[in-house]
Amino acid sequence: MQDNYRLVNRLRVARAELNLSQEQLAAMAGVTRQTISYIETGQYSPSTKLALILALKLSKRVEDLFYLEEESSK
Repeated sequence: MQDNYRLVNRLRVARAELNLSQEQLAAMAGVTRQTISYIETGQYSPSTKLALILALKLSKRVEDLFYLEEESSK
């Protein structure tokens, strides 16, 4: 597996488009507000199941919320 990619997300943007708080989205997805915060800040990568649930609840495709970004060479 190539390790020069990082998982990036547009969860905060998608949530804001629906005027949802982190707490509201967390309740919809069955997780804690902290989990949503950690995902949005890139501190936590969601499981496939959670990513699918978030996409469903936000009426988005998983690819619209989560994508890989190549990290620059150091």
